[in-house]
Order: sequence, then C-alpha cells, then structure tokens
Amino acid sequence: METLAIQTKSKQYPLYLGNDSIHILSSLISDLTPAASSIFIISDSVVSNHYMNHVKSCIPNDKNVFQFVIPAGEEQKSFENYYACQTYALECGLDRNSLVLAFGGGVIGDFAGFIAATYMRGIRFIQIPTTLLAHDSAVGGKVAINHPLGKNMIGVFHQPEAVIYNLSFLDSLPEQEWRSGFAEVIKHSFISKQNFFEWLQMNVHSLNDLQHEKLHEALKKAISVKANVIFQDETEQGVRAHLNFGHTLGHAIEAELGYGSITHGDAIAIGMQFALLLSEKVFQKDLQFVEKKTWFESYGYPKLPAHLTAEQLLERMKRDKKTKSGTIRMVLLKEIGCMQLVEISDESIKETLHEFIDSNS
Repeated sequence: METLAIQTKSKQYPLYLGNDSIHILSSLISDLTPAASSIFIISDSVVSNHYMNHVKSCIPNDKNVFQFVIPAGEEQKSFENYYACQTYALECGLDRNSLVLAFGGGVIGDFAGFIAATYMRGIRFIQIPTTLLAHDSAVGGKVAINHPLGKNMIGVFHQPEAVIYNLSFLDSLPEQEWRSGFAEVIKHSFISKQNFFEWLQMNVHSLNDLQHEKLHEALKKAISVKANVIFQDETEQGVRAHLNFGHTLGHAIEAELGYGSITHGDAIAIGMQFALLLSEKVFQKDLQFVEKKTWFESYGYPKLPAHLTAEQLLERMKRDKKTKSGTIRMVLLKEIGCMQLVEISDESIKETLHEFIDSNS
C-alpha cells in the first residue's frame, strides 16, 4: 500500500492506494477525534451487492452502522434521492460526530459528499472509490448533485478525512467503466508537465494493459496531477479550472442525452477531442487533432452521437458553470502541459462544432 498526501488550503488528508488498502479503515475510524458516534455508509446497488459486507467487516465492532443504498447510475444523483437520504439520516439519529462513508464510484462520491457537507451544516466523511473514474472525483472536495438543466449545479467544496483506494474493488468493473475512468486519466496526462502523456502512449496500448503495476502507476501519476492542481487552487478560482478540459462539451452531451445514457468518461473523451480541434483553431497550432482522435478511438471511445446538432450542444454549453455573462469559456490546450481558459464566441463554437460533427460522420 502506498500513501499519498493530499494538501489543500483548508485541509491535508491521506490517500491510501493499494490492492488491500481497505483494511486501513478500522484504524482510521478508531483514530478520529472526536470519536465517530455512528457510521453512515452511502452506496449504490451494484457496489453494495459486491462489497458491502467486506467494508462492514473493516468497521470497529463498537460502532452503530447504518446504510443507504441507491440504484446505480448518474441519473440517481438527484434532489429526490438527496432529500430521501437526508431524511433517513435524521431518522437514524445521526449527529455532528457521525461519519459518512462514500462507498462507490464518482456518482456516490459526489452524492455522499454533498450529504456530508450539508447534514447539520457539515459532518466528516471518507471517500472509498470503487471505480477507475473516481480517482478524479474522490480527490479535491468537489461534491454535488445534478439538476435537469445542468450537471453538478448544486454543490459545495467539502474535503474528506481520507481517501481509501482499494484497487481490488475495480476487479468487477465492466469494460465500459474501465474506458470511462481511463478518459480522466488521459485528461490528467494532457495537463501534466511530467511526461505522463508520453508514458501512457508507451505503456497503455489497450484497456487490458491497465493491470497490476501499470494500473498502480497510472493512478499514482493521475492522482498526483490532480493533487498538485488543487494544492494551488482549492476552490477553482484559477488553475483548477484546467481540470475541466473536455468537460464543457462533455457535460453538454450528458445533459442533452439524459444522465445515464452515456458514461461520463465517454462524454469527456468526445469533449477533449472537440477541445483539441478548437485549440488548433484558436492558437493556430498543429496539435495533431487527427492523430489524437485516432488514438482515442483505439481505446474504443464512441463518436459524437449523430442526432445531436451544433445548435443543441451550443445551448447546453452556454449553461456551463464557467460561462460568464453569457459567454462560453473553455479550457483549451496550447501544448501538452499548458492549458488556458479562453472566452469563445458562439459563432466560433458553432462553426467548430459543425466541423467536428463532419469529422465524426
């Protein structure tokens, strides 16, 4: 097991990375000050069926344990489930010394973190991610639920006490979830200035390569990129926005198709390809869009759904959180490791969307 230190302006906490790192949970709970009065596990139906008993066995016997399980899927990160979970927490008698365990993928991390952040004005929680995708969302303290008009529009920053990344939990993931999570690994490689992008190209030729030492190393590199960014900018006032590379169009695709119709990573992979094309036009540089598009496709990432129009996507993109006074601001790539938040006119977005749609036909 390897321990990484996550440092933000408001808090420092450990991230435990390893095949059996879940066994650290017992000592983490026992060492909390003040002591945890009860444990509230929030999970989804798939993860719960596979691993709930395993996690419960790692909780000290003297703790009262409650659990709230929602169906799996992005569409479950809703206000209705948020309200039901808060109600159940109150019925269970959770107090300000209770501890929430966010046990699942990115949806559960966001959802459970937002429950913890807002229950009695904020209680402690531990992230226990179970997907490759959650290596990104479990670190940094962004927690939220969705609104039909936009993803993660209702949320706050609330840092966990720790992150326990137990890699054996990833064994049950289907291929589409590996691909979805790998998209965020790719994103971190674009942001990194430490040859991470070249390492991926040399070492991960297919999703089957994400095993053992290569999986551990890829996650360590990706998490380190994320940790370095949030160390500089915890609440997205500056460089943390760079972590949204590919997300402006990606979130628009998710919202337009309906949450759960496409995986987050597949949508972000499409968004990054569009951002590369737009970056070439804005910075007048050859960023090898065609070659990188082929690289994405080699991992099985889908093309932009053919029925989505430039006009539909533009309207969705205008609702992005980075939009300012009606003007879309996108994270673009000047070169590997060098990102810039740029204001883009509607005309440029629409023109490039049409070109991007043509390239996918």
